[in-house]
Amino acid sequence: MEDDLDSAVRQASVRGALSRRGVLAAGGALALPGVLGAARPPRRRPRVLVATNEPWGTYHVRPLLPEATGRGWRLTQLVPDRSQIQPGETVPIATLDEAPEADLIVVTGAGEWPLECANRFRALPLAASSLAYLGPGQAPGARRLRNRLRLVTSQSPAEARSFRGYLGTNRRIMVTGSPQTDALPARAAEPGLVLVLTSVTHDDETGGAAPGTRLLLDAAANLQAAGKRILVGIHPREDRSLWDRYEISDVPSLQASARAEAAIGIPGTVFPLIAAVGTPLVGCTDPALTVPDYLLAVCSSTIDDATDAVAAIQDARPSPPDTLADAVGPIGGSTARLLDAWSRVASRKP
Repeated sequence: MEDDLDSAVRQASVRGALSRRGVLAAGGALALPGVLGAARPPRRRPRVLVATNEPWGTYHVRPLLPEATGRGWRLTQLVPDRSQIQPGETVPIATLDEAPEADLIVVTGAGEWPLECANRFRALPLAASSLAYLGPGQAPGARRLRNRLRLVTSQSPAEARSFRGYLGTNRRIMVTGSPQTDALPARAAEPGLVLVLTSVTHDDETGGAAPGTRLLLDAAANLQAAGKRILVGIHPREDRSLWDRYEISDVPSLQASARAEAAIGIPGTVFPLIAAVGTPLVGCTDPALTVPDYLLAVCSSTIDDATDAVAAIQDARPSPPDTLADAVGPIGGSTARLLDAWSRVASRKP
């Protein structure tokens, strides 16, 4: 299995990997009209249902929309109800009773909601795609998915290893890269600016909390006292009032990270992406926090005492290339690779 992952990394470099679609387009430009063979009837564009571990967490699906829309796909996220959907939400949503006809259902984890959705649509082919980090231990409900899975994808080799453990499987996992790295911002660091990356302070129906907020709040205060400018990248489900003494970024954390000399936060999904921008990272680790090793690997250092924050930021350095290749995966064309993989199983019957 590791050979598959190594091969995937060799075939797509950390900077600027060509997408499969781009290669096909280049090949098609050289072909003569009479050599292409008989015309085939057009295939129906895939109709895909997606269910995430965070039932209303549309932010994990949103980066897929531009590519899916450009292909004419119908991508629909399944939600329990519309109670936590914000006005102006761009991700198409549907409850189980409203769900349109589909060719494929994709789950991003084995939580209660994805399991319920997968069970409701047992007649559809099933894929599992990791779009956000999951705990390194096997999920209790994973066994209910394993025999049905036609495809498993992850964003990087390191994430694939973690996802394999989470699903409790030894099967091949396709590494596609992260859709969010398809348009990485250019780094333009402002001296003295530190990006603080929050997680989630309280459990709610959408998902659980991550320990470490008190440590991060104290670290931010120490950094400000030392003369650093603090810009806060808020997790979509975080309590904003905890951070209202600071400037809160009005753009996503990945985009904001390009401005920062360094970032500090509770390790999460965005950490490898920010490392790919070239921004050094410091992780705040709480004894109760359990995250995959690859999220810690992209950190220049980690702290468990807020008094260490100033020195850690001063000494922070970017992640080395080999660490990035493992934790981030191929960059460029990642959404296209993921949708290509989905399309290959969308028409198959279970």
